[in-house]
Amino acid sequence: MQHGMRAVVVGAGIGGLTAALALHRHHWHVTLCERAPEAPTTGAGIGLAPNALRALAAIGTDAARAAGTAVPAAMGVRRPDGRWLLRTTTAELASRYGIPPIAVARPAFTAALAAELPPGTLRFGTTVTTVDNAATGPTLHTAEGGTLSADLVVAADGINSPLRRAFFPSHPGLHYTGETAWRTLLDAPDLPVSAMSETWGRGERFGITPLSDGRLYLYATAVLPAGTRAPDPRAELAHRFGAWHDPIPALLDRVSRLAPTAVLQNGLHDLAAPLPALHHGRIAWLGDAAHAMAPNLGQGGCQAIEDAAVLAHLLPPGDDPAGRDRIPAALAAYTAARRARTHAIRLRARRAGRLGALRNPLAAAARNTAVRATPTPLALRALDSLFNGFRLPD
Repeated sequence: MQHGMRAVVVGAGIGGLTAALALHRHHWHVTLCERAPEAPTTGAGIGLAPNALRALAAIGTDAARAAGTAVPAAMGVRRPDGRWLLRTTTAELASRYGIPPIAVARPAFTAALAAELPPGTLRFGTTVTTVDNAATGPTLHTAEGGTLSADLVVAADGINSPLRRAFFPSHPGLHYTGETAWRTLLDAPDLPVSAMSETWGRGERFGITPLSDGRLYLYATAVLPAGTRAPDPRAELAHRFGAWHDPIPALLDRVSRLAPTAVLQNGLHDLAAPLPALHHGRIAWLGDAAHAMAPNLGQGGCQAIEDAAVLAHLLPPGDDPAGRDRIPAALAAYTAARRARTHAIRLRARRAGRLGALRNPLAAAARNTAVRATPTPLALRALDSLFNGFRLPD
């Protein structure tokens, strides 16, 4: 393998790790560069929907084995007083899609992916700054003064992707959705939560997701000007959501005992417009670097995983002596396979966020009435294109 084709993956988030693993199993020699000095130990959760689980299976990774198999009994949408607007069981989802979604802690999931890579693949503290000769034989330069040569570069360098800005300088960049989000992980075994829920207020939302390891992933959003930050996110959450339905007050009491840094806060952004292509020369973009989307459908990480599986599937095997000449055609096929799907999901996530963030009392009431009146089978049908949409191209 050392004499085969070489890929450099930039960014060790979920997309980059999955891409590195998929390429490794496709007989590529892979180097994964991550600017952070070490693996994260704190963070949020991620939902692995059936489409992402199928994509992981396609590259030979059993997410359930890596992250646990516990799933919530039910999921749905509620009002601040606790009344369910829409509710379905996990059994119904499993029956419809063949596999239930699971939710995992991001640090544990990324650690599980990294553990499947060969020793020495992942290089922390390595910041890729530029790529030369992208069309013929990429050379990567790092802030630490090193260089790397590759047959392929995978840009998984996140929502603020420097490589996206460098190679698509006329692209408008990011779009602020109008919402700020808070996220944290909570260990509260004495507060059992059996359902995954998102509660809609007026311009505010609160989500509770039981994770496969027994912890809870909590998130909240509020319509706020870009850049707004509370001095103490714990107090801000208690102020906004402390009077909402059980178990939110009890959960926020536990959050108040966490370190302030345990609650992540960030503005929600998506890509303002699709990239003209998901590749340039011998560089392929995936995940947030390629099609950053708001988290309202829980598909950001799932689509990055799909990207990685499709990219590795379309590329020639890394040990194919004649494969290097086929890389440009494979990357064009990758753009053709992924651009339309990810663009459609990005727009759909933006629209879903606008619906959940309605502030006008009459508009919010009309939204709630419409959701309550939607039969569960019809609501599930709307998920079919997401959960059944993953395909490996012929």
